Amino acid sequence: MTTHPYEALIFDCDGVLVDSEAIHVAVEMELLREMGLAYEWDAYLSRFVGLGVPEFHAALAEDYAALGQGPFPDDFGSRLHGRAWPRIESELTALPGAAALAGRFEGPCAVASSSITPKLRRKLALTGLSNTFAPHIYSADQVTRGKPAPDLFLFAADRIKTDPATCLVLEDSVHGVTSALAAGMTAFGFTGGGHADSGLSARLLAAGATATFPSHAAIMAHLFPA
Repeated sequence: MTTHPYEALIFDCDGVLVDSEAIHVAVEMELLREMGLAYEWDAYLSRFVGLGVPEFHAALAEDYAALGQGPFPDDFGSRLHGRAWPRIESELTALPGAAALAGRFEGPCAVASSSITPKLRRKLALTGLSNTFAPHIYSADQVTRGKPAPDLFLFAADRIKTDPATCLVLEDSVHGVTSALAAGMTAFGFTGGGHADSGLSARLLAAGATATFPSHAAIMAHLFPA
């Protein structure tokens, strides 16, 4: 029996469905340190995780400009891809319970991710999650503005024909929570990814998440109490 008020469930991908953020963040921070941009782990998570690719690169370019070393390197994206994707291909795993939660939910489920479409679909394929969500797999490259703007979540809600006010979003980033709230949706914070530090829950709550959960099993128990 359904005991919650939500008609649709929308998952972020990185750090919510697949445990990729730990890989991405480690590789990104390593490359950026080599370029002279050093960040503390928690500050990096708050500022950059969850941003769309153009927004991420624009924010980094601002920091790089302050170093006075010329324009932000045009090949940053390709260099990052070359370092991260061998690890993604060999190490990526699905986060436990994600598929079971989607299967238990009675309404439509979708993915709304800042990853560009080919990479998003590859991550879902590598972890056996493609069929769980197809065809409702949506990327920031399908909208004008990525997270923290509401565009992607509104796009997903339109595609699954659900009122945004009745959508529940599962997000692991401040920018993702901000995006969901801007779309008029409810956001639960997810802290079960390998990148999550001890302060992530507090940051997600401060951004407006209704609650935070350390696992998909905990979300399942909350939505479908015995």
